[in-house]
Amino acid sequence: QVQLVESGGGLVQPGGSLRLSCAASGSIFSISVMGWYRQAPGKQRELVATITRTGGYTNYADSVKGRFTISRDNAKNTVYLQMNSLKTEDAAVYYCRAISRRATAYWGQGTQVTVAS
Repeated sequence: QVQLVESGGGLVQPGGSLRLSCAASGSIFSISVMGWYRQAPGKQRELVATITRTGGYTNYADSVKGRFTISRDNAKNTVYLQMNSLKTEDAAVYYCRAISRRATAYWGQGTQVTVAS
């Protein structure tokens, strides 16, 4: 089992920045990929960014390329999402997700990001 705890959400003005953190615990050795997803009211949950645990390969949704950066600190078992130039359409609940080598998915509880003047 893997437990994920997100933090760092909050209220920010358009054009501002936030950094989300996702701390993993439990069967850390089983994780192959970690990522961030988001879900806005009335919309489906969508991929934001992913990163492999060992290779550092990253993938981004087109809507956030050039503005968001995903990174990891394996010593701290933590994945980060640096969000810059935030737009109102970035407002959502952001979820951390981990995929094990056996393709089991684990989700965090989510953290709210609000972008408003």
